[in-house]
Amino acid sequence: MEDVDNSSEGYADYYDSYNNLTIRETIREERSYDFIQILAVVIYSITCLLGLLGNGLVIVMIVFKMKKSVSIIWFLNLAAADFLFNVFLPLNIVYTAMNYHWVFGRAMCKVNSLLLNFNLYTSVFLLTTISFDRCMLVVCPVWSQNHRSTKKAWALCLLIWTLGFLMSSPSLVFRDTSTAQGHVSCFNNYALSESPAHGPVGKQRHVAVTISRFLVGFILPLMVITICYLIVIFRLKKNRLTKSKKPLRIIIAIITTFFLCWCPYHVFQFLETQHHCVPSSLLEFGLPLVTAIAVSNSCMNPVLYVFMGEDFKKFKMTVLSRLANALSEDTVYSTIIRRSFTKPSSQTEKETILS
Repeated sequence: MEDVDNSSEGYADYYDSYNNLTIRETIREERSYDFIQILAVVIYSITCLLGLLGNGLVIVMIVFKMKKSVSIIWFLNLAAADFLFNVFLPLNIVYTAMNYHWVFGRAMCKVNSLLLNFNLYTSVFLLTTISFDRCMLVVCPVWSQNHRSTKKAWALCLLIWTLGFLMSSPSLVFRDTSTAQGHVSCFNNYALSESPAHGPVGKQRHVAVTISRFLVGFILPLMVITICYLIVIFRLKKNRLTKSKKPLRIIIAIITTFFLCWCPYHVFQFLETQHHCVPSSLLEFGLPLVTAIAVSNSCMNPVLYVFMGEDFKKFKMTVLSRLANALSEDTVYSTIIRRSFTKPSSQTEKETILS
């Protein structure tokens, strides 16, 4: 009888110890989740502030201070796409800060998701267009001079915005809200039913949307951007148009930043399609963070495509003057066009191209 009592007490001690361990793990997970949530809010807030200021400055400079050229039109539309997204970014900030409780209604839930994907597609398509345009200016300067026009650039931008909207339209169909115990969630309802659980059809739709977004919004543009800049580097080195390593650093920074911002997001989107095979904690902690990182790309374009083109060690001009000088790339590429007929007159001209 005494042995039974001892084993009973031992089991009780083990149970209490296991219970306390479970509670400590739960508290640790909650603290980690709170940290991720706070970090996401901070990233969203910084992105919103820098995105509105940076892209707003680019838009103001182009609209009121600069002559409209093909390159300027690319930058204007790129800044407009990022600026539009950053205008609505406070909705995400509030949603995240309120522990993912959506208070803006079902319609804005759809619009908010639409704008995220719309920014993804329009920005990526525009960056791809800029890369291809730069490549053609280096490879076929005379052809580019004869066929590039502002009317064609505006028409292509209109096509890009239309394609971006069409590729983002699944958000208007599948994005939905669900209420449980007073908590409203904004989620992807691929099953188009009142229950958040996905059936076979819902899972197929989820996979189809994820794969199409990955291919059209990431892999194909990344391949085009990489190939274009590799051709540019090869042609410049082959023709000895520049001996400076700065253009190479800029190109690597552009491709690397694009990859780092969006790659984790697409990886976790794929993991979400297989959520039954993935620890729930990984998705709970990872999805908010990688989404915030992807969103941060909307404030980086002014830095990558404008300010990194200048040497900050020789800072002698005002920010507005440097911004206007960086955006006015046609003067740089006119040098390349002249190079197709004449040789550069000096080493300085060589190092100007694409710097």
